[in-house]
Amino acid sequence: MSWGEIAGLIAALAFVVLVVFLVLAIRKATKILDDVSKIAEEANSSISIITKDVDNLSIEVEGLLNKTNTLMDDLNGKISKIDPLFTAVGDIGVTVSDVNQSTRNLANTITSGSSGKSKKSSTISKLGRTATTLNRRRKEKKELKDSDITVY
Repeated sequence: MSWGEIAGLIAALAFVVLVVFLVLAIRKATKILDDVSKIAEEANSSISIITKDVDNLSIEVEGLLNKTNTLMDDLNGKISKIDPLFTAVGDIGVTVSDVNQSTRNLANTITSGSSGKSKKSSTISKLGRTATTLNRRRKEKKELKDSDITVY
C-alpha cells in the first residue's frame, strides 16, 4: 500500500466515523423532537380543558351576578318602604321632647306660685291645646304608617 492509499483509507475511515456520529446525533434530535411534540400535545389538551372550565365558571359567575342584582333591587325597594317608618320614629322623638318641655313649663308655671285664676286657666288651656296637637300628630303618623308600610 502506498502513502496515497493509506491517506485515502484514513480519510474514508474518518468519514465513516463522522457519519456514525451524525446518525447518532440525528437520532437523539429526532427523539427530542418527539418528546417536544408530546409535550405540545399535552399542553394543548390542558389548555382546552382549562378553557372549558373557565367558560363554565364565567357562566356561573354571570348567573350569580344576575341574582345579586335582583336581590339588590328587591332590597332597595323594601328599604324605600321602610324609610317613612324611620321618619315617623324620628318625629316621635321630637314630639316626646316637646311633651317633656311642655310638662316642665307647666310644672314651673304651677309651682311658681301664681295665684291668679286667669293664669291657671291659661295654663290649663295650653295643656289642653298641647294634648290635642299631640293626639292629632299621633293619629296622622299612625295613618301614614298604616298606609305606607306593608309587612312581608
